[in-house]
Amino acid sequence: MKVQTHLFGEVNVSEDKIITFPKGLIGDFFEGKTKFMLIHEEDKNQQNHFSYTLQSVEDGECALQIINPTVFGFHYELELTDEENALLKNPQSEDVIFMQTIYKVEPVSGESNSKGSLATNLRAPLIINVKERVGIQKLIEKMNTDVVFSNLTENV
Repeated sequence: MKVQTHLFGEVNVSEDKIITFPKGLIGDFFEGKTKFMLIHEEDKNQQNHFSYTLQSVEDGECALQIINPTVFGFHYELELTDEENALLKNPQSEDVIFMQTIYKVEPVSGESNSKGSLATNLRAPLIINVKERVGIQKLIEKMNTDVVFSNLTENV
């Protein structure tokens, strides 16, 4: 199937590469959109991609950047409800990946040294069953975090 996208022009996507989010994604912009594909810019020097574009196959203007949180040493341990497990088709843990959405933080108006930056949404990860090509976005109401610095070179 051919999909016309805002960022990548026309791309071919096979039906078996589409990821379905039965309940859609959070936000008005994504309302009614449930079928997406992953795209990354081709870079011959980069073997392992950690940033992707999640592109709607239903609306070429609808896309968002996602990133693998393990790149930053962030790991999720979540308990899924029975409904969430059913939506994900009762996956094995090795078939599940977590991704975070990336969004732009706008600069503060009136501050000359304020620049826009990128941030990730820790409280609403995408959970994808890669074997079944189905996903959900889970809103975490309260986060309990343990921060572990694994790249320190000296004892503190």
